[in-house]
Amino acid sequence: MGKLAFLFSGQGAQYVGMGKQIADEYKSADAIFDEASEALGFDVKKMVFEGDDETLKITENTQPTILTTSVALLQPLLEKGIKPDVVAGLSLGEYSAHVAAGTMTFKDAVSLVRKRGKFMQEAVPVGVGTMAAILGLDSQAVKECCKKASSEGIVEPANFNCPGQITVAGEIKAVEKAVEIAKEMGAKRAMLLAVSAPFHCSMLKPAGDKLEVELEKVSLNDMQVPVVTNVTAEYILDSSKVKELLVRQVSSSVLFEDSIKNMIEDGVDTFVEIGPGEVLSGFVKKINKEMKTLNVEDIESLNKTLQELGA
Repeated sequence: MGKLAFLFSGQGAQYVGMGKQIADEYKSADAIFDEASEALGFDVKKMVFEGDDETLKITENTQPTILTTSVALLQPLLEKGIKPDVVAGLSLGEYSAHVAAGTMTFKDAVSLVRKRGKFMQEAVPVGVGTMAAILGLDSQAVKECCKKASSEGIVEPANFNCPGQITVAGEIKAVEKAVEIAKEMGAKRAMLLAVSAPFHCSMLKPAGDKLEVELEKVSLNDMQVPVVTNVTAEYILDSSKVKELLVRQVSSSVLFEDSIKNMIEDGVDTFVEIGPGEVLSGFVKKINKEMKTLNVEDIESLNKTLQELGA
């Protein structure tokens, strides 16, 4: 049996009702939603279970609600004694990974990501920045697209998700130019994304600076399992490095593909995606189709995962 990794969902996977089935069934999961409401001062459960898509889409709501759902969905696995050898998350999901690793308390994490969402939204006024997905070009070609399009303004690679799927972020005109160039270079598809800010590019640096101030107020614990970080794609077990990496993460590219490859190299052969959606499982399969991917999103997927892991 190879090693087991837990992966945590990022922004964009949210939907109304996420996590409800498991919270109804497991007291430990339900308690996480209550803890989030207490930490944030509003009814998180009501927002997630009975709210509307528009409210959930607001970045400062999206980030704490996805984190809460992911940590709630983690609880049944912990109850059954399933422990990962390593954890990672996509962007926002890295905070869920740190909660799973014991680096930070859930209460601190949920308060932090609400502020992180707010800072990210404030860093770039709506209508100034955007993102695009480029499919079918390698990372070198995408970097080339950005370089050529930068005559129109800021545009940088944002997420290296899996082979042939990379996002770019920056100023609207420059991102549109990158899309045009990508198509000329033979991209299968290149399209603008419906996002409210140009995540993971240098335009978000002011958000990182504000986040740094908030992170200083939080005390971190020793990590129980290693976290693979987005910024370097490397394993870290030293919690003294965490704050700096989380600050950099806001305005740096997410090296998800390299993160997965490093875990596979370390002997991971089973990935469990915890949280809404199955996007990360899809990325893993595109990186290496031999890997076993499982997920925990509702009762059916939870039971299947427990069965597969022999719990």
